[in-house]
Amino acid sequence: MKFKHAVVITGSIGSGKSAVCELLRDRGFEIIDADQISHRVLDRCAAQVAEIFGAQYVVQKDVQVKFDASRGEENLTNSCAFVDRKKLGELVFKNPAELAKLEALLHPKITAEILSRAQALEAKGKLYFVDIPLFFEGKRYEFFDKVVVVYAPKDTLISRVMKRNGLDHAAAKHRVELQMDIEQKRVMADFVIDNSGDLFALKAAVERFLKELKDKI
Repeated sequence: MKFKHAVVITGSIGSGKSAVCELLRDRGFEIIDADQISHRVLDRCAAQVAEIFGAQYVVQKDVQVKFDASRGEENLTNSCAFVDRKKLGELVFKNPAELAKLEALLHPKITAEILSRAQALEAKGKLYFVDIPLFFEGKRYEFFDKVVVVYAPKDTLISRVMKRNGLDHAAAKHRVELQMDIEQKRVMADFVIDNSGDLFALKAAVERFLKELKDKI
């Protein structure tokens, strides 16, 4: 099945995909966010994460659940499990074998949810966007055939990851290099949004992209 109204947004860590998505939301477009989906799927898989990687990567939290007192129902406390993403990230980003285990657990579930949401949006017959950070690396999304890469040079990506994640240069460079090189993604893209400048420049780049997209579809 092809999703003719969908456009994938991808890039690299630090390239500014989230900023582009916010600008598109401001224009009224609907966005499927693979990162948000992956976070929810990860927490739903907390028990499996504990089994595969160890209980130290899962946090138990008590959540207050309120019911209608007028119906005689009492407040209850439910125990919920959440994955410590920072701690798990420190493990998998240093160990390709562990990263492969995590991807094998999560990616089929993430892909299924993306497909389900895309089918719902496709039925509306309007343009929408699918934010998939690892679109080219994953090779699981052949049903999407229009791809825009949010681009910034590698040195800029590293600087942004250092600032955002509180990492030193070596650690940030390692995170960036875990993904396909941004220059290669740029060549493979149908469209490119240059985000090597400031927010003002990015807004202009998004407007140019939307005009180009409109002219081609």
